[in-house]
Amino acid sequence: MRLSTATTADTVLAQLQRLSRQQADLQSKVATGQRITKPSDDPAAVARVIAAQMERSSVTQYARNADAALEYSKTSYAGLQQFKKISDRAGELAVLGTGSIGPDAMRAYAAEVNQLLEQAASQGNTRFGRDYVFSGNAVDTAPYSLARDVNGRITAATYAGDTGRLTVPLADGASIQPTLDAATNTGLADFMNQLVALRDALQAGNVAATQATRVGLESSENLLVGSLSEHGAIQLRIEVAQAQQTSRLSELTRQISNEAEIDLPSVIVRLNQTTQSYEAALSSSATLLKMSLLDYLR
Repeated sequence: MRLSTATTADTVLAQLQRLSRQQADLQSKVATGQRITKPSDDPAAVARVIAAQMERSSVTQYARNADAALEYSKTSYAGLQQFKKISDRAGELAVLGTGSIGPDAMRAYAAEVNQLLEQAASQGNTRFGRDYVFSGNAVDTAPYSLARDVNGRITAATYAGDTGRLTVPLADGASIQPTLDAATNTGLADFMNQLVALRDALQAGNVAATQATRVGLESSENLLVGSLSEHGAIQLRIEVAQAQQTSRLSELTRQISNEAEIDLPSVIVRLNQTTQSYEAALSSSATLLKMSLLDYLR
């Protein structure tokens, strides 16, 4: 049984078109490095890629949150360290002020305490970017309101922030509070007022009053040490979360790559094979399509 010339031509052209499409598809994959260019290429893989991309977007946001939380915590920690230094020196001066010293030395210590007080007030109203660090959630409000006498000296400090605390999500169902709690924020105002009392006692040369300030200063010292310890633990938690996020992002990127990207060496081999088949088919079809009915009658 002989095939008609038209049927033969249609078959040959269909084969050429199929090889041409295969060649174009493989060339596109080599050029882009992507195995999937449209959902119909592999619907199941496309669904997995979309799910992985959504999770990667979520983890990326959590990673940004962790970066911001760590900066907030570091800023709070640095502020606490400065308060601790002020507290250490104030405690030394309170001890010195109860010793056998003259009025001039007492007044000199009072002047130093006044400088420590100004330093504490400045530190208390520290900003991180545009936000006040020690204001709780009232980040637009200066946390410590200061009363001054006619000579410009601080006479009282009042906490003007709120009792809230910044909460930052680090993962689904997990969050952290990288700023100071309300007890520490209000305790810093108490510490400043204790400095006022120490300064005034030293200025007056009142040894008994100077001695009395030591209890409050020790209480503030304990508060600062406890808060510093807490923030060290907070920073460790954030850093652990960052390590986990980095690991998960790498894994998700690998998954997406495995699903969507080609195995370049194997695709190049297939492209070469398809190109050779296409060229062979072109050569064969050129010869075949030249034949006519007279060629069969010879």
